[in-house]
Amino acid sequence: MGIDSTTTDRRGKRAGRRHPLASVALILAGLVTTGGAYALFTSTATAETANTAIVHQQLVDEGKALFDANCASCHGFNAEGTAEGVSLHGVGAAAVDFQVGTGRMPMAAQGPQAEQKPVQFTDEQIEALAAYVASLAPGPEVPDESLFEGEADLANGGELFRINCAMCHNVAGSGGALTEGKWAPSLMGVEAKHIYEAMVTGPQNMPVFNDLNLSPEDKSDIVAYLKFMEESPSVGGIGLGNLGPVSEGLFIWIFGLGAVVGVTVWIAARAH
Repeated sequence: MGIDSTTTDRRGKRAGRRHPLASVALILAGLVTTGGAYALFTSTATAETANTAIVHQQLVDEGKALFDANCASCHGFNAEGTAEGVSLHGVGAAAVDFQVGTGRMPMAAQGPQAEQKPVQFTDEQIEALAAYVASLAPGPEVPDESLFEGEADLANGGELFRINCAMCHNVAGSGGALTEGKWAPSLMGVEAKHIYEAMVTGPQNMPVFNDLNLSPEDKSDIVAYLKFMEESPSVGGIGLGNLGPVSEGLFIWIFGLGAVVGVTVWIAARAH
């Protein structure tokens, strides 16, 4: 009985032992699984990147065709600039989105300043033109809509606007005259992204406010302040365009003095 019991225990131990190649097989299976998963994810990411690059290149090509047909006569076929138009190398997508998106470009005629007029292109065409110009050299990008969402510091925006912008655009953002037939346009009714783009690109006589001058948060605060001004009613009654004391004084002289003269004439006529 003792011999049989010992033999049985040895057989049980032999049966419970793992085959020497089992660990190797387990490691091999893990490597194959990990490698396969990595290859799958890598190939998927590479395919997505390739597709994105193809779509972007198609957008650039479309923009190039639109540019050659509508802009090259002034800016040159490689946007290098001519006697009629400046070089667009380095202006970035933001400048194109602002100038074309507000109807200032293409210009109807040469003049001291590009005037705002009805937009000539669709949003898709503007995006394509911006993509083409941006492909020529690095420059400011079209601002993300997230910059204009959420909380903003209106007090900071108002202070920065009065310090940096009010001398040309008026404290109420109504615009004003400049020298040599140029003018600072009204900022009322202008899209938030176009205001932001104007600050980073400096169109016409406007200086460029890069992120070292005004941080993105500061520029967003200025945009929010202008939108607040736009939506707030005039607490003083008739705003007269918010053009300031000159226009208000002229209004008083013309209509107020005219009314006094009219009443005087009426009283004199009644006396006779």
